[in-house]
This record gives sequence, C-alpha cells and structure tokens, in this order.
Amino acid sequence: MKKLVIPVVGAICLLQLSSCLNTEREVATSRNTDRQFTPGMEANRGRVSERTVLRTVNASHNFSSLKTKDTFVLQLRGPKIASSQAHFIVLNSAGDTLRQEVMPATALIRDQDLTDPQAATVRDKEIAILQGMNSFFRDDRFVQPAVPKTGVQPENVDAQSWSSVKADSRAIGFDYPSADGRERRLAYSKSLKRAVVIAE
Repeated sequence: MKKLVIPVVGAICLLQLSSCLNTEREVATSRNTDRQFTPGMEANRGRVSERTVLRTVNASHNFSSLKTKDTFVLQLRGPKIASSQAHFIVLNSAGDTLRQEVMPATALIRDQDLTDPQAATVRDKEIAILQGMNSFFRDDRFVQPAVPKTGVQPENVDAQSWSSVKADSRAIGFDYPSADGRERRLAYSKSLKRAVVIAE
C-alpha cells in the first residue's frame, strides 16, 4: 500500500509544480501583470463591421423563366442601419447570379414613410429603411410585359437591351429604387441571356 501512495503523491506534486511554472511564465510575458484578466460582456465581444449582415429579406418570383422561380435577396450590411449598404441580388434556380447591385440604405426610404424628412431623427430613418426592405419585393413591383407595346425607349437605356426585352411579350419587369433614389426597371433578356435595366 505504501509503495502505491508514494508514486501518486509524487505525481501530484509534479503537476502542481508544472502549473506554477506555467503561471510564472505567463505572468512574465504578460503586459498587464498587475491586473487580473476578466472577459468582456457577452454582448460586446462581437465586432460589427462593414460586412456584418444586419437584416435579410428574400422573395421567390418568376423572372428569368416562367417554369422556375428565381430568388430575390436584399441584405443590409454595415455597422449601423442608417449608414449601411443594401445589397440587391437576383439568383436563378441553378444558383447563378443574374444581378448584383449595391446601394446606400437611405435609397430604401420612401417619402411617405417620413412625415417630415427635414426633422427626421436617426431612429425615424432606421424605421423607414426597414419598412422599405419589407416592401421591396411587393407583388405590384413585378410587371408583365416588362415593356408595353406602346413603350418608347428611354434615352439613358441601352438600345439592344431595351429592344430585346420589348420583343418578348412574356418578359417580367421588376421595379425598385436605384442608388440615386430614382425608380429603375430590371428585366431578363432571353436573347442576351442576362438581366438588363430597361428603364431608369
């Protein structure tokens, strides 16, 4: 019995000694030897950056095909809602990106969402941005045909894109606010095999 106790006691003493050595080594290399380390609050540990996703809204709608639905995504990224960027992405059913666009979050604010734009607080603007996200993919923003038969080509739109969509009476258009706040219409051109802007 005594033969067993001596090795066990020796092992315990060796462990305590090694732990003391480790602690001394850590203290010697520490920059704040006089202060005890205390972890920060759980809520303050995560860092909010330009890449942080604050909110995401999705919608499925026919766009590039009448047989399968495409995925429309709007993501708010940034440290704060009012100063964040809105990332608008359209993916087809195979997962290919048809459109990717970045606009300031303030482009989502509609005039009717703010009673007095001049006197609006940061909180008012944040609420208006979130409301704009909620209504971004409303059903009435999708129109068919994308270009009416009597439609006239706008000056600032590419002629080839516009004529290819106008020739397709089944093409679907999607209206949304652009970076400068103006309404923009996006449609899929089957002949060009890409999403194009046909009105701005």
